[in-house]
Amino acid sequence: VQLVESGGGLVQTGGSLKLSCAASGDTFSGYIMGWFRQAPGKEREWIAAISRSGIMSRYADFVKGRFTIARDNAKNTVGLQMNSLKPEDSAIYYCAAGQGSGIVVYTTAAKYAYWGQGTQVTVSS
Repeated sequence: VQLVESGGGLVQTGGSLKLSCAASGDTFSGYIMGWFRQAPGKEREWIAAISRSGIMSRYADFVKGRFTIARDNAKNTVGLQMNSLKPEDSAIYYCAAGQGSGIVVYTTAAKYAYWGQGTQVTVSS
């Protein structure tokens, strides 16, 4: 499956952005989807994940209440709505796809076999 992220950009502290990830090449609904980010000099970190049907989602503690992951299996897309952005949210954001079943979600990068190229998010103070 091929993944392409979009929607990144520059935003002020407290602002919002919505990232989107478009999938192609395979049956999108067969994949668990996740969002990760990587800031300069830091390791890639997991942000959120959503099950194949979208019924189950999980978030890293540092984004709970601010970010929302959602998917549209009819449109082969997964989005990440980001509100109340902080300068420390600045990073390259990646979507990822991993094969799985049921209502499973993955929180580790090793579970995801497919990755997008990333989109830059910069939050100014």
